[in-house]
Amino acid sequence: MKKVDLRRSYRDFVQSVKHQYEPDQAMQRAIGAEFDAFGVIERDLLIQYGLQPDDYVIDIGCGSGRLAKPLAHYLRGRYLGIDIVPDLVDYARSLVGRPDWRFEVAEGLTIPEQDNQANIVCFFSVFTHLLHEHSFIYLREARRVLKPGGKIIFSFLDFAIPCHWDVFEANLAAGSADHPLNTFVSRDAIKVWCQHLDLEIEAMHDGDAPHIPLQHAVTLDDGRIMEGIGNLGQSVCVLVKR
Repeated sequence: MKKVDLRRSYRDFVQSVKHQYEPDQAMQRAIGAEFDAFGVIERDLLIQYGLQPDDYVIDIGCGSGRLAKPLAHYLRGRYLGIDIVPDLVDYARSLVGRPDWRFEVAEGLTIPEQDNQANIVCFFSVFTHLLHEHSFIYLREARRVLKPGGKIIFSFLDFAIPCHWDVFEANLAAGSADHPLNTFVSRDAIKVWCQHLDLEIEAMHDGDAPHIPLQHAVTLDDGRIMEGIGNLGQSVCVLVKR
């Protein structure tokens, strides 16, 4: 398979979506399904693992503001969202309307923040599209910018989850097509990464098992209602900086 330029492929993908849909719909479709529902569930996941209203959240792969939109109604503290697609960053900034929050275009695999600043760094549907080496570098950066006791929360594709096999079959069908990566991360790999980064695993959750206490019911794109305890479909890992 030929090498994929992630930055170019994502920017090209967003441009293609913009030509197919009206602006708001395009910006939401560009980051996948369930824009409103998953944003709320992601926010509630952060709250589940200790996010307080005055904390500082760094959202890597913020996209068009799926998490930032519902988070803006809860978080009084600082927020930094970064993404590799300028159009998505601009849309997220406009959608949220928080002049005190930062939205920036990602440059390389660095987080534009000083050491020991954030309470939570999250990566939703980010490691699912990166090489393992890049995910490790981002975890190292996340550890650097976290306060002691701060948490890293990320979602991942997991071979242990039967429903994730459909994604792997889509990879096979795509063959050598120039498309964004769909990358799986094994739990054993996560454990080894944590040993090398001096991070503690607080929790791992199967993607197909409800585990997130929802503050309110959410409506999925197909009209189904998720209430009580929810999930994102992707598996979730929570790490702590010692």
